[in-house]
Amino acid sequence: MTTPGYGQYCPISRALDVLGERWSLLILRDLLVGSTRFNDLARGLPGLSRSLLAKRLRQFERAGLVDKVGSEYLLTEAGLELKPILFGLGEWGSRWTFGDPRPEELDPAVLVWWMHTRMDTSAFPGRRQVFAVRFADVAHRFWIVIEAGTPSVCDADPGYPVDVIITSDVASLYQVWLGRVSAAQAIRTGRLVFSGPTALTRRMPSVLQLSPMAPYAEPQPVDFASRAS
Repeated sequence: MTTPGYGQYCPISRALDVLGERWSLLILRDLLVGSTRFNDLARGLPGLSRSLLAKRLRQFERAGLVDKVGSEYLLTEAGLELKPILFGLGEWGSRWTFGDPRPEELDPAVLVWWMHTRMDTSAFPGRRQVFAVRFADVAHRFWIVIEAGTPSVCDADPGYPVDVIITSDVASLYQVWLGRVSAAQAIRTGRLVFSGPTALTRRMPSVLQLSPMAPYAEPQPVDFASRAS
């Protein structure tokens, strides 16, 4: 049986046979930034069905991009070599295709999920740090809990004392997260607020490490205050 493909003897064609199907590059993006378990990959890609995710991971295994070790999908040398290619694609997208967010792209649950593995709490006291995330334009609430360096996301109150409350609207926090608006600018214009003890809140701009794509973003000189109603 012939494997579907482009039918051209060319390295680009062969690469697209492996990588060119829908969702493939986004699954690889999440593997490259540290998601290794099926449920974590599914949570970060809510528009992807679990059956299609399983199919793509099997394809990656056959292509030698990942090895399944226990319950984890670990990138092989071939998979890891895709990092500069995917990040280069992200850099190109930031320069040429990345404008203001569309309403259908603003998923607060996905944003908090992305954020939770990029929190550097090494300067915070104690073994557990808890951040409550409050969106001014969304009723649902989230908590990021970091226990002895291991992060998790809760969509119900975990019952621990909260160290810092992060308050924003969804679009503003996305733009801060992706480097299009600096945290300092969002704080100055009131679209990002850190509430809690001053000794902790003043550290928050360095605690929130931002997206791996943020260094490629074109900062926008947006004055959010002029958009406030």
